[in-house]
Amino acid sequence: MARHFSVREFFRQMPNALLQRYFKSKGVLRDINFAAIPETKPDELFVAWLELSDSTRSPIEADFREIFDLSCEKGYRAIVDEVKWRLRGDPVASAAFVETLASLPGHFERAMTVFLDHPECWRGATYFYHADVLPYWRKRRGLPHQPASIDPEGRNELARAIGGWFRTAEGRGLNCHVELLRRGERDYFFVYPEDYSQQSLEWVEGEFSRRPHNPALEVVYVWSEQEGTLDLNHRGERKTIERLQEIFARTVLKLPGLPPAPKEGRVYDLNPLRRRDFQFIYDPGTDIRAAWVRRLRLSSIVRKGDRITLEADTTGNRLGLYDLIESLARSLPVSLWNVTQAEISVEVVGSGDKRPKIETFQVTWPNSCSLKYDELGLRLRAMLTASGIEPR
Repeated sequence: MARHFSVREFFRQMPNALLQRYFKSKGVLRDINFAAIPETKPDELFVAWLELSDSTRSPIEADFREIFDLSCEKGYRAIVDEVKWRLRGDPVASAAFVETLASLPGHFERAMTVFLDHPECWRGATYFYHADVLPYWRKRRGLPHQPASIDPEGRNELARAIGGWFRTAEGRGLNCHVELLRRGERDYFFVYPEDYSQQSLEWVEGEFSRRPHNPALEVVYVWSEQEGTLDLNHRGERKTIERLQEIFARTVLKLPGLPPAPKEGRVYDLNPLRRRDFQFIYDPGTDIRAAWVRRLRLSSIVRKGDRITLEADTTGNRLGLYDLIESLARSLPVSLWNVTQAEISVEVVGSGDKRPKIETFQVTWPNSCSLKYDELGLRLRAMLTASGIEPR
């Protein structure tokens, strides 16, 4: 379920002592007696907040949004990953840092503590969290298992190449910036070419107006040297995706070009999902309790362009989709149709006393997947590989 940000709710969730520390660091609301404000009842603080000027309130609200985003399990995992990387040379200090964070009462306390006391870890954690919530990654397999060029010149070359391509092909990308982070065994490249100028409707010091600005496009790469795979997140047409993959191969991997994709770029083999006896394979020691198919999109191998979508209510019967297929077997010879998209549901054990939850994701032939790059997403990707949906 999506989390909704509001300043009043943020004040209610965050302990007063941490709010006082934050506002003291900004030199505002010094007259507020935070110790006298009842926890979770921030009415007095909220009234004082509304009296601040727009120029004072706006940057603080932006901080609160970031802190709120990371005040959850997914945000905490992003923080831990950044801490482990920064302290990779001192495992004792890394373990102590993580243990200290884990001992705090909740995720709001953990996020604000890192924001206030460990700013060197904050930027990377926000990037990791952002990557974790991005859906629909495009995977490229069959690349050589070699390290990425992560020196400043390699990053600058990537920025010049991507900015130059967007400028030549689409008339944007005059400027381009690259952020590089390491997470476990993967390299994350966040690339921001300049987009077309836009005008946005804004309120500035009580005045309503249009303000021109230059937003940034976003291109995110995740390179796995160990697997020889490149995941790319960018909403663009196929030609753009292939060009961005080629630029990465040439500038970061120092290849003469993008190697031919195995089996014409196919990453996922979805046809086994047509069978009732298909079994998902996952480690029983993880929090995945069960997995099943609830929707399939079939594409005709006889007449190009013909497609059928089959969807069943699997609430009470997780094999309901196969009952539907069998009831249509006479008029729909399944062997004459390829599975080109599947919607898969998994039951995940909740932490603590929380009830199990159902997560649903899509896999689309040949190489698109809506799974995110968070901890659960990586386990579900491993499940697809172990089950033969993503062939080794």
